[in-house]
Amino acid sequence: MNRPPPSPRLNALATAVPGHDIHQPFIDWATARLTDERIRALFARMAARSGIDHRWSVLPPTADGGSPVATGGFYDTPDLPPTSVRMRAYAGHAPALAMAAIANLGSAFDAARVTHLVVASCTGFVAPGIDQILARRLGLSATVERVLIGFMGCYAGVTALRTARHIVRSEPGAVVLVVSVELSTLHLSLADAPEPLLAMLQFSDGAAAGIVSASPGGIELGDGRSLALDDSEELIRWDIGDRGFEMTLSGEVPARLRETLGQPGVQRALFGDTHTPPLLAVHAGGRSVLDAVEHALDVAPEALADSRDILARFGNMSSATILFVLAAMMARGARGEGLAIAFGPGLAAEAIRFRA
Repeated sequence: MNRPPPSPRLNALATAVPGHDIHQPFIDWATARLTDERIRALFARMAARSGIDHRWSVLPPTADGGSPVATGGFYDTPDLPPTSVRMRAYAGHAPALAMAAIANLGSAFDAARVTHLVVASCTGFVAPGIDQILARRLGLSATVERVLIGFMGCYAGVTALRTARHIVRSEPGAVVLVVSVELSTLHLSLADAPEPLLAMLQFSDGAAAGIVSASPGGIELGDGRSLALDDSEELIRWDIGDRGFEMTLSGEVPARLRETLGQPGVQRALFGDTHTPPLLAVHAGGRSVLDAVEHALDVAPEALADSRDILARFGNMSSATILFVLAAMMARGARGEGLAIAFGPGLAAEAIRFRA
């Protein structure tokens, strides 16, 4: 008799952020770059309405406690540091932050039981990869199978969970360590217009780590869903430049998401024939993105409370953000059917169903 595939579960999930809050210093720096008083006032209003209170950076304070953009800080060089310097910083800081998230798993993590390692990160490159660096530092077996999901952007956290689910369905005894680590604050650019400054205003550093297996406990991971929007290639871009990775985030994104997610056919593709599930873990890509999802799906404001709380406390940590939202749901003991969905370059959406 053919046995049904196991039900993969996200048994545990933990997060970590650096200790340096750079949100207000960035606002001060960005405001000074806007010379037109009317534009400066507009930027101030938009920053105040961002829904973000704190953003965290691996870049250390200066000797006198200043931010990375202050005199003596990481960015205190003519024309800002080149990409090579930023990648050296990534190679040093990314593994350390990922290790902090793994440590916060506590007893849920057992290096001897891990059979697979799935790592998502789009804010840096290093070879040997961060997957190998983590495997060595954790003392994982040399036979552990590794997958590195790179440069997918904000929805890579969902892709990492889906990859872990597929592994467990095909190998019932697998124990998958899933890690997302993003250092978005390594990619400051010398913008002097409100739109790119408001895009940078959202991003932060963070890491998340989880265990996926067929063992009981945690939340059950269900089917995945993917959705690429037509004619949207230029709405969200992430290009490698000589002075870091250059983000393009169009102001059209919320409207396009609202229009697309409001279509009955798209909702059926995401949710099946049932109504919107009671649990929505939505990537906290910005206040306007969350507003667009709320209106498109016609849900009550409290349906996205976890996402808005993560946005306020941590900002947008790229692929790690959706995992922070799921961790918040697990921590408060949320129960019911759910959908985790994140948006990123393309413009595209990646989703996975779950049952808590």
